[in-house]
Amino acid sequence: QVQVVESGGGLVQPGGSLRLSCAASGNIFDIYPMAWYRQAPGKQRELVAGITSGGTTNYAKSVKGRFTISRDNAKNMLYLQMSSLKPEDTAVYYCKRVGVKGEIDYWGQGTQVTVSS
Repeated sequence: QVQVVESGGGLVQPGGSLRLSCAASGNIFDIYPMAWYRQAPGKQRELVAGITSGGTTNYAKSVKGRFTISRDNAKNMLYLQMSSLKPEDTAVYYCKRVGVKGEIDYWGQGTQVTVSS
């Protein structure tokens, strides 16, 4: 059974920084694309950033230049470094292991990020 677990959320002031971490179980982490999503109250879940197995990244327009996604395949870890945070970044952030070759996606339970003074 694959487990995906996020950590690192919390309360931060506008302009501050936060790093989210995601631990994914399994022996072959490096073959899977990974992604961060977020969902604010009353809104649909949206893609924040993604990273392929080869390390190619993509970002939502709203976070480009402020957020950085990265992965450490040796540790089965995914990260999201968030800087210059804004109140509109407030949301529950989810990590997703993207299924390959017909496999299903696996989601974490989410971690709350609140940007407020």
